[in-house]
Amino acid sequence: MKINQYGTQSINPYHKSFEKQTSPAQSATQQEDKVEISAKAKELLKSPDLMRERQEKIAQLKAAIENGTYKIDRASIAEKMVNFYKQQ
Repeated sequence: MKINQYGTQSINPYHKSFEKQTSPAQSATQQEDKVEISAKAKELLKSPDLMRERQEKIAQLKAAIENGTYKIDRASIAEKMVNFYKQQ
């Protein structure tokens, strides 16, 4: 008995699955991510008082680290970590 491959030469079962995999990736590249910053956040960024307070705090921390007087409260950190994971 002779079996001819007539009509089956152009069928590629993997071609259709490949097209399905590539089509969502193409649609994903067309979408763009968006970030919206609230008006309150923008206002806080422009606040000179907040920037001055932040710079003072940073200067104090740097000085304490350089002097060797900066102390870490390990118990408080551990307690906050435990409380954080208990909430979830």
